[in-house]
Amino acid sequence: MNAHPKLVLSGMQPTNVLHLGNFLGALKNWVKLQYEMPCLYCVVDLHAITQDTGYRHPKELAAATREVTAAYIAAGVDPKKNILFNQSRVPEHAELAWIFNCVGRLGWLDRMTQFKEKSGKHKERASVGLYTYPLLMAADILVYRATHVPVGEDQRQHLELSRDVAQKFNNDYEVADFFPLPEPVIVGAATRVMSLRDGTKKMSKSDESDYSRINLTDDADMIAQKIRKARTDPAPLPGAEKEFEGRPEAENLVNIYAALSDVPRAQVIADFAGQQFSEFKNRLADLAVAKLTPIAGEMRRLLADPAEIDRILESGAARARALATPVMAEVKRLVGFVA
Repeated sequence: MNAHPKLVLSGMQPTNVLHLGNFLGALKNWVKLQYEMPCLYCVVDLHAITQDTGYRHPKELAAATREVTAAYIAAGVDPKKNILFNQSRVPEHAELAWIFNCVGRLGWLDRMTQFKEKSGKHKERASVGLYTYPLLMAADILVYRATHVPVGEDQRQHLELSRDVAQKFNNDYEVADFFPLPEPVIVGAATRVMSLRDGTKKMSKSDESDYSRINLTDDADMIAQKIRKARTDPAPLPGAEKEFEGRPEAENLVNIYAALSDVPRAQVIADFAGQQFSEFKNRLADLAVAKLTPIAGEMRRLLADPAEIDRILESGAARARALATPVMAEVKRLVGFVA
């Protein structure tokens, strides 16, 4: 059991526009968490350069960082209540990551499935940063001695590695509880949002088809159009859980409705059982427009004043460094670095 005060750390990469999956899978839960325990929410721009994502131009990465920050705030993350910052403003992340590069083991990283997925068949062309990404993630968490991390299934393995790193550091330097063993946190039912064009694939920022996702910057007409064009099948909506088998697109749309309306999936199934998708899509489009267009509007307002976003990030980074600096100083002392 962690003896450390409860503290949440989470973040997203500034790569492309955030979408409905990011909102339902993370942001919506972050907003709830901020009323339950202290939170740090980070735009992880150091992670963003681990891949050839198209943000090699500095102006593009800077713009993407501001856009993701605007999405956090527009979704309801309060930068006064929480610490909101971009990772590169806090050099302790990179400092601790190097030490963790020396604590972690190749065998641990070799087991990371995300590297295999992202590097594909050309592993030798992948950056070293992509390979050691999980150790930087461990540093992101542990430089604040965070105890809780909201994670999806695709990041759970990385969180386990963070626990391994914390445990090994504590053992190696004979400091039994210096770093906590961070725990995953789930707020409500997990919402895994799939592509609107293929219900077997996760909704993704990198999908070539813009109609596969609803971007948080989409206007009302575009949201409605994408939902009405979403792939379905000819049968009516299922009337029981077992009837979703082999119908991933139907299941995805029902899950999205349930998550946006904050009602149990079983209730949505009961309410719409036997109806045609044409009517259900109209209802879902109305709901999505009502929930998402205020976020898009607030993002536009925030992005019209990039200097204010930069001020928020600078202020958040100063607050983050106030937490990270003493932790890093003690790490250096434990390792034996001479100041």
